[in-house]
Amino acid sequence: MDAPADRKIVLVTRKTRLEDLLIRFHTIAQAKFYIEHMGADFADYLQEHESYQTAMRVTLESLEEWGRYQRIDRSFLPNFLFAPDDIVVALGQDGLVANTIKYLDGQPLIGVNPDPYRYDGVLLPFEPRDLKLLVVETASNQREHKTVTMAKAALSDGQVLYAVNDLFIGPKSHTSARYEIQFGKQKEIQSSSGVIVSTGLGSTGWMKSIVTGSVGIAAGMLNKPSDFVYPAAKWDSETLRFAVREPFPSKASDAKLVFGEINPKKPLTLSSRMAENGVIFSDGIEADFLDFNSGAKAIITLAEKQGRLIV
Repeated sequence: MDAPADRKIVLVTRKTRLEDLLIRFHTIAQAKFYIEHMGADFADYLQEHESYQTAMRVTLESLEEWGRYQRIDRSFLPNFLFAPDDIVVALGQDGLVANTIKYLDGQPLIGVNPDPYRYDGVLLPFEPRDLKLLVVETASNQREHKTVTMAKAALSDGQVLYAVNDLFIGPKSHTSARYEIQFGKQKEIQSSSGVIVSTGLGSTGWMKSIVTGSVGIAAGMLNKPSDFVYPAAKWDSETLRFAVREPFPSKASDAKLVFGEINPKKPLTLSSRMAENGVIFSDGIEADFLDFNSGAKAIITLAEKQGRLIV
């Protein structure tokens, strides 16, 4: 491995909402007209953009002092090749950190909060001014890190998709998904609005909302208040949780196998029965998906790789 000072820093950035608007409307005046016509505050877009640009300048100053660095937009992540000894910095919201981790294989990731007044930043423990010391300590392996378990969906044709928060398996639009689900010795045909598989890191997100809603509905139907407290999983948990969304029991489908915990010895298997519009996507990025139509078989397991988030 190269000496610490020779390690390259890869800075992952994102477009601000204002930049996305300019791509769509070409000028600030037209973007402002659209936002204000919709009843929103355009000044908030300008303030967010300026804060991000300020954070970018401070970040780049630290990286230029370091020497070797490369900046990429998050849209290039699926096709970018990280070197084994790269140090990765994500400047953005928590979602950018999660979206970056799944393309890494053990490289340390530093989450930097560009606007602490705007973002709580569960995955963003640092600010741009911290980077100068952080990269030195990280390059010398003097910083602690948290291990992040990932989920993996592997199709029978060899395609693979990783997730840091959760996987969604189901219909592309608001229609019913049809599939065969197998978990251990249990197997059944289901019709639902899809299956969610959550990692420890993602256990406080989509999965929490599904479980909380289900418990609340059951308590209401039974007219019996529930004292259930949702248990979040650890980021490095050796299990994944899955839940079936809105399973529909009928003559042709069952709804008994609706929740479980996947572990290294017990994967989840799904076989599609959808003629079209079946997909698997991860971490809420619907544009990055695998087709999951009739004949496709997906095996859901813990990923063979883990994320390293610097703390």
